[in-house]
Amino acid sequence: MLKLSRLTDYATLVLAHLARHGESRHSAAEVAEQTGLAGPTVSKVLKALAREGLVSSTRGAAGGYALARPAREISAANIIDAIEGPVAVTECSHEDGDCSLESICGVGQGWQKINSVIRRTLEGITLEELLTPEIPLQWFPRPPGSKAGETDAKTGA
Repeated sequence: MLKLSRLTDYATLVLAHLARHGESRHSAAEVAEQTGLAGPTVSKVLKALAREGLVSSTRGAAGGYALARPAREISAANIIDAIEGPVAVTECSHEDGDCSLESICGVGQGWQKINSVIRRTLEGITLEELLTPEIPLQWFPRPPGSKAGETDAKTGA
């Protein structure tokens, strides 16, 4: 299963909270209280987001955290990169990948193509769009008779 970590979920929640509150600054404790996340988790997320330039921080009595740029200029890819690192579905699908089989496997370019499509899609979805989704949630069904974590012998899905 291709799945992002909970920390990325939390980072998106924190960014969404900051986006909903415009340019006002919020302390990590305030963000934690209003999002229902643990304080240390929020602090960790905010530090990672600040390091990647997605949020700005100001010290002092009027300080706190705010988005570093408008929500329409922050992509889902930016959020994932800040927390997870670059999106790569296989070892050979990112430039720093190190796969000893890459020269002989024959499917590496296919995975790189898939990775590229995923990357472009994530770059095309903004935090602003995540806040106001237009498309209803759609679940993709598992093959008949399969259970979570199992694969279908015929399709590999």
